[in-house]
Amino acid sequence: MRYTSAEAAKLLRKLNEERDALEVKERQSRVFCAAVGEDVESVRPDYDYKAMQERLNSLDEQIRHVKHRISVFNLEHVVPEFSMSIDQLLVYIPQLTRRKQKLYGMQSRLPKQREAASGGIRVTSVIDYNYANYDIEAVRADYEKTADELARAQTALDVMNNTELLELDI
Repeated sequence: MRYTSAEAAKLLRKLNEERDALEVKERQSRVFCAAVGEDVESVRPDYDYKAMQERLNSLDEQIRHVKHRISVFNLEHVVPEFSMSIDQLLVYIPQLTRRKQKLYGMQSRLPKQREAASGGIRVTSVIDYNYANYDIEAVRADYEKTADELARAQTALDVMNNTELLELDI
């Protein structure tokens, strides 16, 4: 079947959730407690070791297949407006996010700020100031440019993930 990358990611999440639920069920049923004198068979949970391992292995195989197909898709598909593969864009977006966060802090400060006393108690009557050693307006412009680039990259990735198709044999 053909899926968009977004659909394949949802399928992957579903398979992982199914596997996690199965592991919880296995943990709850592979060992059980019975009181002395209690009929062990009446409290024995339903558990078939072989069937459980086969189902877990089947899910693992499906998960590997879907992850591989998504990886290949991400490596092979280029986002035209960035001339980058999706794989590269998935690295670029966190880089832009970190840069945006740093620039936000830099643009938000005053050119001259009074140094805060450590622990709230000033030991000396000398007042220290911290000075921005950069042009705050230039940083503000870079912040806006970075924020716009990040939004553009995220939108381009969303478009690719919701329009381009990949083949999955599940």
